[in-house]
Amino acid sequence: MSTYNRLRFLRSIAMAGTALLLLGHANAQTTSFGSIKQINAGVLNVGYAEAGPANGTPVILLHGWPYDIHSFVDVAPLLAKAGYRVIVPHLRGHGTTRFLSAATMRNGQQAAVALDIIALMDALKIEKAIIGGYDWGARTADIIAALWPERCKALVSVNGYLINNLERNKKPLPPKAEWGWWYQYYFATERGLAGYEANRNDFNKLIWKNVSPKWNFDDATFNRSAPSFDNPDYVAIVIHNYRWRLSLAPGEPQYDQIEKQLAAGPVITVPTITLDGDADGVAPATDGTAYANKFSGKRKHLIIKGAGHNLPQEAPAAFADAIIEVDNMSK
Repeated sequence: MSTYNRLRFLRSIAMAGTALLLLGHANAQTTSFGSIKQINAGVLNVGYAEAGPANGTPVILLHGWPYDIHSFVDVAPLLAKAGYRVIVPHLRGHGTTRFLSAATMRNGQQAAVALDIIALMDALKIEKAIIGGYDWGARTADIIAALWPERCKALVSVNGYLINNLERNKKPLPPKAEWGWWYQYYFATERGLAGYEANRNDFNKLIWKNVSPKWNFDDATFNRSAPSFDNPDYVAIVIHNYRWRLSLAPGEPQYDQIEKQLAAGPVITVPTITLDGDADGVAPATDGTAYANKFSGKRKHLIIKGAGHNLPQEAPAAFADAIIEVDNMSK
């Protein structure tokens, strides 16, 4: 049996194991992580879930906004059963992740978030990992793969190449695309800040519905993630992230050199699988050719039927398969 087929066989076993984790419900979106671990890493004390053998190939899974680590709650056991060591951290401002100092700027810019994950890898003594993510998590994974390829064995990125260029972000988009990003302009106002502070759960649930129109999540699924949005730095990080992207809020000088490198559109050299959901309400599926020149290594592009923006939670088996396949591509 080939390595890839063996891993697919293990995945089928893992799917059966996942069913045993269901909490009295037939819906696959009812599993939960065990205890959350904490570790000091860089400017943060990071909360993270871990699954799988300690000596397994490390896989780091990165969530987006407005979500949390539960986007990977059904992916993690599949990969753990296949022998991977799976690390799923709360990004800064989310869940149990906390800043070590009250004096640290609550900064959501892309370079800061990427360096958080490098610091986490250092703290966990992980030299190199397969990194996968979507939304903020895909952008972070892309950055690490582009600037620190020695730390990234392979990459799975939902919606392709997401590294931000602030000058490009200043250019207007077609009206339909601008409409899809309405919340960024809301967040640019003080009314938006106050509104998100007061109504974050209702706001986030609205985003979930709009960007994943075919995902029939229930209240229990949303309520499992909602405590992550009660982090004391959550609103500050989210608002700064979107204001920074529109050049309405400054970043920090220590990241200027990294941002300069990112603005140049660095090419990703590690083996990569890019994924699109064909029911993504904010980033319509493409054939991946528009950003193909940003990847110089082995690359495969897949469209996942029925999946929206939160692809790992909506199609966990497809996402786990992509991690396994990209690992095989790296050998």
